[in-house]
Amino acid sequence: MSTTPERKEVTIYDIAKALGISAATVSRGLKNHPAIKQSTKERIFEQAELMGYRFNTFARNLRMKRTHTIGVIVPRLNSMFMSDVLAGMEKVSNESGYELIISQSLESMEKETKNALTMFNSRVDGLLVSLAYDTTDIDHFKRFIDKNIPLIFFDRVFEHPNCPTIIINNFKAAYEMTCHLIDQGCRTIVHVTGSLKRNVYAMRLKGYKEALADRGIQFREDLLIVNDLSASDGIRTAEQILGMEEKPDGVFVTNDTCAISCMLELKRQGLSVPGDIAVAGFNNDPSATIVAPNLTTVEYRGHEMGKVAAKTLINLLDGKADQGTAATIVLRHQLITRESTKTRPRKNDLPGNDLKKQR
Repeated sequence: MSTTPERKEVTIYDIAKALGISAATVSRGLKNHPAIKQSTKERIFEQAELMGYRFNTFARNLRMKRTHTIGVIVPRLNSMFMSDVLAGMEKVSNESGYELIISQSLESMEKETKNALTMFNSRVDGLLVSLAYDTTDIDHFKRFIDKNIPLIFFDRVFEHPNCPTIIINNFKAAYEMTCHLIDQGCRTIVHVTGSLKRNVYAMRLKGYKEALADRGIQFREDLLIVNDLSASDGIRTAEQILGMEEKPDGVFVTNDTCAISCMLELKRQGLSVPGDIAVAGFNNDPSATIVAPNLTTVEYRGHEMGKVAAKTLINLLDGKADQGTAATIVLRHQLITRESTKTRPRKNDLPGNDLKKQR
């Protein structure tokens, strides 16, 4: 049985021989050295491509002590928000000559820890992280901090004096959404949120509670539902709502996937949205404008968050910012009201309606 012989790796000496120039000239030309004429460089690159030459980027990076790669660890890749974040990161990184290495923790601290070690061993120049649901500490990122490798947390963050964070004002966004529901006549509002270990959900709960307090409505533990905010959790949330002795007239879910699933199940069970119950989400996923009724939500731009996170990290790598002092960057958000919450206000019946406390 015949076998195809393995092709020999093309070297700079092969390119030099084909062009009739020195190997040193080829080497400098491939590195875009200013001493080599542009026309010669073009000939070198054309010949290298023709012969299938492979650049030894790894060896070059080791000599320069830079890999021009940025590690990214996210909870999940299957969300529109995270896709937008990654698109923003990739745009800025590529424009600055960096490549992204992306991994997902699948909402597991154990997997997040393994991902962090893999990124460290891959010699990434810096790391961008949005934490998993059950992450309780950041000891698994200590090797980055100890080696002064820039580490930035975004969206789901952990405060550390040497790690910048990129967030929105989750407290204010949730406060505004809860006030909107109250202004639409809702008094019994269910709040559906994710793990309270994470800043985003803890601050949204705080905003919800304070809005209730400012409008003279007492917070009730039985109206708080904590789950993974998946589509299946949305169905289970609807079942919980339907089983409540006192039927709520509003529900504020802290992501759109769960909110839409919950709303559809409530409708399937015979409730009118927003007639019987108003439903609001968070993130402004594209599906929010496809479902009927269109979903009231909070928009914060994932693409912008990704761009800001990548730019902040690259500034640290290029020495344009000081890694010793961490900063919190707060991005804009916007309350978007749609048909899912447009009920008829009963303002005269609402307690504390004259309170105009601004946040």
